[in-house]
Amino acid sequence: MSDKAKIEQFDEFRDRMNEIILDEAPLEIKRFFSLDSQIYGDGVLDAKTKELLGLVASMVLRCDDCITYHLKQCVEMGWTDDELWDAMSVGLIVGGSIVIPHLRRAVDTLKGLRGA
Repeated sequence: MSDKAKIEQFDEFRDRMNEIILDEAPLEIKRFFSLDSQIYGDGVLDAKTKELLGLVASMVLRCDDCITYHLKQCVEMGWTDDELWDAMSVGLIVGGSIVIPHLRRAVDTLKGLRGA
């Protein structure tokens, strides 16, 4: 499967499942989803910085779906590869060597997002 197809499949699945969840879930889950959306908007920190923080936190927590999501957002918001590498370095040092497989997948995803 091509890199572009992987990203499209990720987006399609995420969008489809979010729609189902927001349609069927109890109020507590809907509130959590709403809070998540609100937190990543501009505040004292701008949305661009918050997405980079989300990427680092996702690496430390070893969530590949979250890493993919935040990488997409970071690329769309204009972070350069050098800046993303720097942020991923923070995720690696905080999370330790167990983050390495997730770093590999993150780099593969980044290459796919950049069309490389």
